[in-house]
Amino acid sequence: MSTPRKTVAFTHLGCEKNRVDTEHMLGLLAEAGYGVSADESDASVVVVNTCSFIQDAREESVRTLVELAAQGKELIIAGCLAQHFQEELLESLPEARAIVGTGDYQHIVSVLERVEAGERVNQVSATPTFVGDEHLPRYRTTSEAVAYLKVAEGCDYRCAFCIIPRLRGDQRSRPIESIVAEARQLAAQGVQELVLISQITTNYGLDLYGEPRLADLLRALGAVEIPWIRVHYAYPTGLTPEVLAAYREVPNVLPYLDLPLQHSHPEVLRAMNRPWQTQVTGGLLRRIRDALPEAVLRTTFIVGFPGETEEHFQHLLDFVAEQQFDHVGVFTFSPEDGTPAADLPNPVPAAVAEERKHRLMALQQPIAAARNSLWVGRIVDVLIEQENPSTGEMLGRCSRYAPEVDGEVRVHPGAAGLCASPGTMVPVRITAADTYDLIGEVVGAAAMVEEALAAVGPALG
Repeated sequence: MSTPRKTVAFTHLGCEKNRVDTEHMLGLLAEAGYGVSADESDASVVVVNTCSFIQDAREESVRTLVELAAQGKELIIAGCLAQHFQEELLESLPEARAIVGTGDYQHIVSVLERVEAGERVNQVSATPTFVGDEHLPRYRTTSEAVAYLKVAEGCDYRCAFCIIPRLRGDQRSRPIESIVAEARQLAAQGVQELVLISQITTNYGLDLYGEPRLADLLRALGAVEIPWIRVHYAYPTGLTPEVLAAYREVPNVLPYLDLPLQHSHPEVLRAMNRPWQTQVTGGLLRRIRDALPEAVLRTTFIVGFPGETEEHFQHLLDFVAEQQFDHVGVFTFSPEDGTPAADLPNPVPAAVAEERKHRLMALQQPIAAARNSLWVGRIVDVLIEQENPSTGEMLGRCSRYAPEVDGEVRVHPGAAGLCASPGTMVPVRITAADTYDLIGEVVGAAAMVEEALAAVGPALG
């Protein structure tokens, strides 16, 4: 009789792309007979999948590693911090038994076996080339109703501030057939919302097919029985008429566009090595709203980029006021060693950058509240995620809110006392809105029929 293998604990940090890598490592270890846990107290070995995107993320990763080391845990350091600093981690942390790069997580079982044999392991490829497929085991860490699906890995762009190409390599797309096969697997597990992710999802397929194929991918996914398909990181260059048509015509593709624009002023965009954006952004946003009247637009901006003047920042304020985005995220510039922006002249003082961040968010808040208020009175589908048994109130999201980054819908049972279980989708009448969230009540079938008849009554004469 074979001896059961030890339990390994996992700590996940960073983005949803990192989360998918963590889920594959969990799946590989579970398939190999290891126990896996999210509770570090259960295990002597902890795999920490780290983030190294900006300074704050690095500090969180290092803080987590130091705390676990102080608890006497042996560490396997995976992800972007391992790819970024490699041997430095092994030298500075005696508790680090192995480092695993962003393109090497598929080797996690052999890495752990070598660690158990007493070896210190450096499993970091200089240039990440691996991209997973539907055959790679996966142990999901999200709720049953929500899953992320990585359609590509890496990035071909070279924005001056971004270290991701160095950490993740150039773009590597998965075939459409592979993505659809995994989507069907997730549908069979009860997934209600599928979030497509990569560094630049609108460039999906360019490396594999010689041209972007996001429109074809969305149409293929339209045949998968998942109610909501959401696309993250829709860079402007890839939002062609064909892609917008797919958004409009494929019923389960949500008209939600996450456009990481970073800035509006041509001089700042040129310094960011994004000069192409100036020519496409304004016209593109008009085309999106013409093609998708129900479009929900989310974006992110960087303030305090080297050389950003008050005039540049005012241009950004005016742009945000004009465009009326549904959701806006703001970051202060973080200089990353190894990127061109780290050596640019005229740095903006941290206090000035922070003040600009607060000013931009203060401008956006009433815009967000006004955009939310447009939904009051509507009946929308809400994916229920939590329930408070003592009050009957439920928390969920409608299509305008992506998981973890946007708001939520606070749902009351309504006059009929209707409730719903987490993981189910129910019709909700929106009764109120605040800056970031919506409030509503569950609508019964009779009310739905009555409302539908009222809507078509005038047409019937």
